[in-house]
Amino acid sequence: MKVEFREFNPFDLWIWLEFETVPAPQETHYIEELFNSWYYLGKLGGFNAENLQVQDEGVNISYMDYDSAIAEDAMMAPMHNMGNLEYLGTWGRCWLDLGTSDPIALDVLINALIQLNREYVTIQRLIVGGVNEDWPTVKQNDSFI
Repeated sequence: MKVEFREFNPFDLWIWLEFETVPAPQETHYIEELFNSWYYLGKLGGFNAENLQVQDEGVNISYMDYDSAIAEDAMMAPMHNMGNLEYLGTWGRCWLDLGTSDPIALDVLINALIQLNREYVTIQRLIVGGVNEDWPTVKQNDSFI
């Protein structure tokens, strides 16, 4: 799976997926479950780089002292909105307002899509941002989940 980045606006972001073939219903189900799960984690502030205490600790986290005060003092970093996944031929797309979530959210999504590509759905290309000349976009307003 090739990963490309185009013009990036976290408050008005299109994510494009190019599949090898037109995705079957089960394949679209996997994609939609992944995006919905990822979005809900983001909506709850899960991608907040200001509070990565476990990651920052390193590999030895046995008996780690987790500082709840640091977690409480971290600024909120929730995603704001996600549109419905749409499909047209071998393409899929999803509109997002990433809000104040941190770029680690994109790493998590890319990692999950790489694994999904290995096991369930053949994805040729993931494009983060920009537009697709073959499939015009419209400004998102009301179609949020």
